[in-house]
Amino acid sequence: MSTLKVTNLQHPSAASANVTLDSSGNAAFSGGITGVTSVNGGQLGARNAIINGAMNVNQRQLGTQTVNSTIYTTDRWQANQTAAGKYSVGNSTTAPSGFTNSFLATSLSAYSVSSTDIFFFQQNIEGYNSSHFGWGTSDAKSVVLSFYVRSSLTGTFGGCLANSAHNRSYPFSYTISSADTWERVSVAIAGDTTGTWLTTNGIGIQVIFGLGGGSTRSGTAGSWQASTLYTATGAVSLVGTSGATFYITGVQLEAGQLTPFEHENYTTTLQKCLRYFWRKTRVSNQNSYLSLGQGIGTTEVLATLSYPVPMRAAPTYSSSGSTHVAAHASTDFTQSGNSVSNTGVDSTGLNITGSTGAADRCYRVFIFGNDNYIQFDSEL
Repeated sequence: MSTLKVTNLQHPSAASANVTLDSSGNAAFSGGITGVTSVNGGQLGARNAIINGAMNVNQRQLGTQTVNSTIYTTDRWQANQTAAGKYSVGNSTTAPSGFTNSFLATSLSAYSVSSTDIFFFQQNIEGYNSSHFGWGTSDAKSVVLSFYVRSSLTGTFGGCLANSAHNRSYPFSYTISSADTWERVSVAIAGDTTGTWLTTNGIGIQVIFGLGGGSTRSGTAGSWQASTLYTATGAVSLVGTSGATFYITGVQLEAGQLTPFEHENYTTTLQKCLRYFWRKTRVSNQNSYLSLGQGIGTTEVLATLSYPVPMRAAPTYSSSGSTHVAAHASTDFTQSGNSVSNTGVDSTGLNITGSTGAADRCYRVFIFGNDNYIQFDSEL
C-alpha cells in the first residue's frame, strides 16, 4: 500500500500555504474551515455555550403564559419582569428557514417603563459550560453572540451579558431593519479580564435580551461596566406598544469568530436540558411507570426514583397534585399523598402515603391520571 504525504495545501490565489503539516502530522491552519467552525474557536463541535438555542425542547408544554413572575416556557429560557402582566411568552412554530421553533414574546399593553423597570428573558449558562472563555483572567477570550430575530417593531434593540453577581455587565445593541422579517444578527464582545466569573455549577454567564428597560437598568452599549445593567440605553421597548411581537431562535454564544448555527439532533439537546429540568407526564392511555416500591406497614410505599441524567444540583420536586402518584400490586394501594426524601443529583426517594397497603409487598409505582406529572427542577 502506498502512502500519500502532504506537507502543505494552498489556494491558487494565496500568498502562502493555508494548511501545513509538521513531521508528526499535526495540521496548522491560517484561516477557518467554512461551514464547520472558526479555527480561532478552537474546536470543530460543541462550540455553542447556549443550550436549546433552536428552541426545540419544550418539556413544560405550557402554551402562552403571561409573565407575572419568573417563569420558564421553552427549556432553559427564563422570562422576568418588574411589573406583572405586561407581556406574554411561549414557544412558537414561526421560524426562519432551517428552524422549526422560536421563542415568542408579545406585549399585552402600551406600558411606559419607569426608571427602575426591566422586562427581559435570558439563559443562565452554567460555569462548567463557559469556563473555557477564561473571563476574569488575562486570557479572556472574545466571543460572538448571534441569533435570528423577527419583530413587528423596528429600530435599535438591546440586551446584556453579565456575571452571576451581576456587578459586571456588557450592554449590547443591534438593529432590526424590517418589520416581521427574519434577520440574523451577530454581536462581537471582548472577553472581560476582570470581575468574578464562576466556573463550576453556578451561573457562569447571564445572556439577557431586553424587552423594555428604564434608565437605571440601561447602559451604554459596547463596553464592560461595573454595574447592574440589563439592556442598552435607548433600546426599543417592546412592552411600550400593545400587541407588539418579538421572535428569536438560533441563539449561539461562541469563542472566536462568527460561524453558522450549530444544529444538534433533538436527543442531544434534550439530554442537556434534563440536567436542569425533568418533567414526567402521563399521556392519555399510555403507561407511566416510574419505579418499583416496597410496602412499609399498611400506610406507606417507598421507592427509589432515578433521573434520566445526573442533575446540576439536588433538584426541587413538585407535581400536578397530591394524589397523582399511585402504587398497586394485586390490590390497589389507596393513596393520600406523596413526597420525596434524600434527594440527590442522581436519584431521590419517593414516599407514597395512604392506606390498605401490605407490609413488604412489592408495588409498581406510576403516575395516575391523564396529563398529571411529576417534575424535578435544578435550573440556575
